[in-house]
Amino acid sequence: MSEKQYSISMGATDALQPITTGIVAAITGFASSFVLVIAGLRAVGASEAQASSGLLALCLLVGVACIALPWYFRMPVSFAWSTPGAALLVAAGTTTDNFGAAVGAFLVCGVLIVLCGLWPFLGRVITSIPKPLAGAMLAGILFPICLAPIQAAIEQPLLAIPVLVVWLVLYRLAPRWAVPAAMVVAAIGIGSTAGLSWLSAPTSAPSLVFVAPVFEPLVIVSVGLPLFVVTMAGQNVPGFAVLSTFGFRPPPRSVLVWSGNGTMVGSVFGAHNMNLAAITAALMASPDAHQDASKRWIATVASGFGYLVLGLGAGLATALVAASPPILIIAVAGLALLGALVTSVTNALEEPEHRISAIATFLVTASGVTLIGIGAAFWGLVVGGVFILWLGWRRPRVPGRQS
Repeated sequence: MSEKQYSISMGATDALQPITTGIVAAITGFASSFVLVIAGLRAVGASEAQASSGLLALCLLVGVACIALPWYFRMPVSFAWSTPGAALLVAAGTTTDNFGAAVGAFLVCGVLIVLCGLWPFLGRVITSIPKPLAGAMLAGILFPICLAPIQAAIEQPLLAIPVLVVWLVLYRLAPRWAVPAAMVVAAIGIGSTAGLSWLSAPTSAPSLVFVAPVFEPLVIVSVGLPLFVVTMAGQNVPGFAVLSTFGFRPPPRSVLVWSGNGTMVGSVFGAHNMNLAAITAALMASPDAHQDASKRWIATVASGFGYLVLGLGAGLATALVAASPPILIIAVAGLALLGALVTSVTNALEEPEHRISAIATFLVTASGVTLIGIGAAFWGLVVGGVFILWLGWRRPRVPGRQS
């Protein structure tokens, strides 16, 4: 091989690595959470067509953002939808069945994210929510969903147990592919019981459906505000931290304004929200994408194109979910959220002096209680805040000191 041919070969390999990494990140991000997005949207009143539209809008918005900002900043600034936010929608299913009201809450969430970018003080207020309370609230949201694999194994053993076995085996051998593989096994099981009629469902063709927002104060407090807190504390802040870990510091204002505006645009087509990626960001910002940090942005751009292509399957994805026993779909989502549950529980309990406050927040949130039309996530933060204010006045006992 001549020196010129060798140089061309090495150049192709050099470009292929970040592109492959980006495509893998897009597939992983989509496959591990699309079922939860659809389940969450359906829980707050979306029809099949509206849920399909919401997933398509998210794919398009995430794809465009993952192409535009990395290209402009030459940094691997990656975006995603909020998986914990989708879990919140599942938990908020008893709050409203008026999807227009849910869309109004999504729109308010987007406005608040934009304000965080334009008014840094608001961002500091949100990120100053005590870490134990934020972690406990998220754990309370995720806990019922993470119980679903156990319930599915009892209610639908023939469908659920193969899913659990495949997930467990791959979680040991290839963790990145554990949830996507579990979803494939679930799809095979659904196909074996429901046939292939779901492939020709009316919603199988991707299309955007406009949903007029309705602004109901109780739904905004129950869904919009917790969604905003979860997005900022559970997605945007960790997303910035991941990028910083690998030496990338994009301007927060541009990122937050972009994601907030994206959330506002997507909301009227059924999308719940868009934010910085955290887990897949670690893949595309790390040396796994490229040894040369200046070329890692290519991975994020590739993931953006991947999301645009995956969006074409939003209709089929929604039809698949509609054909499945609900508990099986939530079970796959629960497997995808186990890591997030572990992290949130760890954050909730790592400060001994605030553990009682965190547990109170967790219990109220996980209870699913609704008071005066306001959901459990909000009340969990309120109760935890009261506990932490009251118990915070007590000085911690020093070991060995007499009472």
